[in-house]
Formats: sequence, structure tokens, C-alpha cells
Amino acid sequence: MKYRNLIITLFMIALLKTTAQKNIDTTIYQFKVENIEGEEFNFDSLRGKKIMIVNTASKCGLTPQYKKLQSLFERYKGENFVIVGFPANNFLFQEPGTNDEISEFCEKNYGVTFPMMSKISVKGKTMHPLYQFLTEQTKNGVISSRVSWNFQKYLINEDGKLAKVISPRTQPDDPTILSWIEN
Repeated sequence: MKYRNLIITLFMIALLKTTAQKNIDTTIYQFKVENIEGEEFNFDSLRGKKIMIVNTASKCGLTPQYKKLQSLFERYKGENFVIVGFPANNFLFQEPGTNDEISEFCEKNYGVTFPMMSKISVKGKTMHPLYQFLTEQTKNGVISSRVSWNFQKYLINEDGKLAKVISPRTQPDDPTILSWIEN
């Protein structure tokens, strides 16, 4: 009888642990980050919106994507869509500037008005927890990926779940992205 009760107890503990793990918040809304001005930015404030998260760099061959990102933001911002940029210096040191320098560069050269965050790491041992969430299936509940270069895009649906990973070379106005925003 003691062994039976022990087995039942162990089974219940395992069941509760599994249920608790499944209930882990696998949405973007759990994250708070620092914006480029040094203030807290809470992803929970974007609840109900489609979000494009993109790692950016000022000295990259793909840097002109800022222009199309800004156009996309202006075109769809009234339709529950937002772009959030994360400067990162992970690829050939193509984002060497300070947050102030990055902010000035984006505003002066591309008129960027979409939210820009403080510079972070998007790969390796110093990867920011948000990017761990975006790149690890065990954390986002959808897919594992790796950030292959600057301007990789992560599309988050209105429920805060990872929906798609878009390669860096895919332009922000690509039909795949436009269709996702519009549907």
C-alpha cells in the first residue's frame, strides 16, 4: 500500500510539473527591454499588434533596408502593426556606435520613427534573453532558428507568438511580409 501511494504521488508530481512547463509564458509580452533612450520598453504594451523584430546595423550592405522598414512602418502603423529595431554589433562589427550615435544615424539618414531599442547581442554567449526566446523552440514554443546576419526579421502575431522568421536579404516590402501583415 505504501508503494502504491508513493507511485501515485510521484505520478501526480510529474503530471503537475509537465502542466506547469506547458503553461510557461511563450509570448513576447513577458519581455521588458531598454529603448535607445535608456528607458524601459514593455512588450506587453504591444498586446494585440503584429510585431516585426529586426536586428539592425549602420555599416552593413543591408543598412538601406532602414528606408523600406520606415516606409512599411508608416504604411501599416495604423493597422495594429509595429516594427521594433535592435541594433547589434555581432556581424563584422557593423554596428560600432553608441546608442546616441545609432539614434542620430537612423533619424538623420532614414527618418526612422519606429521604436529602436538599446544595442544588444543577438547571438553567442552574450545573446539577449529576448533573442534566446526568438531563436529557441524550447522558449518560443514554435521553431528554433539562428540569427544569420543583420536585418533578420522575426514576425510576431497578435497573440504575441512567433509566427515567421524572415531572412536578412528579404526586403521589408516583400510580398510574403505584406501578406502576413494584411491577413
